[in-house]
Amino acid sequence: MITVESKYSNASIGNDIKILQEIHLKTKNIAIYQRQMELSEKEVAQAVKQTIDFRANGKKEEITASLCNYFANVIPKQNALLEDILDLFELFIQVTKISSFRIILASVDDNMCPRFHTDNNQLRMLCTYVGPGTLWLPDCAVDRKAYMSGKRNQDIVLDESFIQQVETGNVAILKGGLYPESTPLLHRSPLIEKRKEKRLLLRIDSNEFLNLNNDTVNNT
Repeated sequence: MITVESKYSNASIGNDIKILQEIHLKTKNIAIYQRQMELSEKEVAQAVKQTIDFRANGKKEEITASLCNYFANVIPKQNALLEDILDLFELFIQVTKISSFRIILASVDDNMCPRFHTDNNQLRMLCTYVGPGTLWLPDCAVDRKAYMSGKRNQDIVLDESFIQQVETGNVAILKGGLYPESTPLLHRSPLIEKRKEKRLLLRIDSNEFLNLNNDTVNNT
């Protein structure tokens, strides 16, 4: 039995990896697996010193081969990081039950997407290996009319004290606007430019329609 720690109805949060399957529940638009990373701080710190920009799309075999080739040629001796990414990729495959994906592993030193927004996809997995994690909103703190009309964060967020953040190393799966019969999650990147911070971010997106069958959590 999974213990859900979140006090917000749209989020499932816990330290059991099975928590990620709850993203398929109709009332949930974010699931967060709180984990203890088995990567050494030294290894991850070395990786983020380099400019990393890996992007690929396609099926599991294609992406895996491209990712291993990138690590071998650009960031060698980062075997633990590579293994963790491959494990998370396999986990995302198990949750989504699809066969086509888009993946990005990048070092980031800008604010990326500073406005709270939803993604134009079905599901996205995020893991920030270094630096601050993604900010997200409980549904109770969102003015969706303000968001849809293009207004600023100050208008979208009903109460700034409700803004939540995925902790570094934790694994989050977010619902986007294409997930059937669900409300997409509003989220944004942390503001790091002025603080001259750097992030190492893994992003995996679904690239086809989900196979929602009896093996997933009931979607009602």
